[in-house]
Amino acid sequence: MKIGFIGLGIMGRAMALNLIKGGHTVTVWARRAESMRPLLEAGASAADDPAGAARGNEIVISMVADAPDVAEVMRDAAGGAGPGLVAIDMSTIAPAAARRIGEDLAAAGVDFLDAPVSGGEVGAIAGTLSIMVGGSEAAFAKARPAFECMGKNIVHVGASGAGQVTKAANQIVTGMGVLAVAEAYAFAAKNGVDRSKVREALLGGFAYSKILENHGQRMLDRNFKPGFKSWMHEKDLNIVMQTAHELGLCLPGSATTAQIFNAMVGSGLGEEDSIAVLKLLERLSGQE
Repeated sequence: MKIGFIGLGIMGRAMALNLIKGGHTVTVWARRAESMRPLLEAGASAADDPAGAARGNEIVISMVADAPDVAEVMRDAAGGAGPGLVAIDMSTIAPAAARRIGEDLAAAGVDFLDAPVSGGEVGAIAGTLSIMVGGSEAAFAKARPAFECMGKNIVHVGASGAGQVTKAANQIVTGMGVLAVAEAYAFAAKNGVDRSKVREALLGGFAYSKILENHGQRMLDRNFKPGFKSWMHEKDLNIVMQTAHELGLCLPGSATTAQIFNAMVGSGLGEEDSIAVLKLLERLSGQE
């Protein structure tokens, strides 16, 4: 399959490499030329612009920062579209924005899927991402071979925007989960109890979660190297709260978690992994 890929950051670079490893012919474009170099060395071709990433390809994928970026690159990509192009955005943006972009692309004769992912840098490298997809069944079927190179849990959730709704729900659960583990650790330490022993005990009961297992260990190791930066989680939780306001929906836990992540960015922790919320709690509790 011929695939264009736009956006080669922490996630996009690894995802595009897995498409190449899967035997697909990949054309890449990024705003920074140096971001393309590892992909070109792996066998990809370089496009001069987003339209070039779409031209002659069956699928074009974007993995960029936010809705305005998605709208811009997808609008440009549509200019290079051939018959039957499927445009896929795998970024995390607001559901309403995804629906608007889908409508704009449909008017240009391009099918659109919103297909955000979960799994972070580790999942992107391993090709084990969870991919949640909104859009038509036909476009999903065409894109599935590409998805299978990048992820393991691939679910067509529903119509346009449904993928982004699911990703927002994911960010609610993961944001509150990371905060919950960090609070448990802060509580244990303030009481003079070994955090590692607390984790060991909790893993055997109903408190078990992947977040406690994986991120809990990284907190113990003080490994705050970003696989998913705090400012990104702040952005995603702001999407949750924006959508909740539009719907008149009460989400008190999400609101609190969003404020905590706002404080992380404001206190200079935005470039660290979201698990650095532990550092914020320690600072506020005099545990540094």
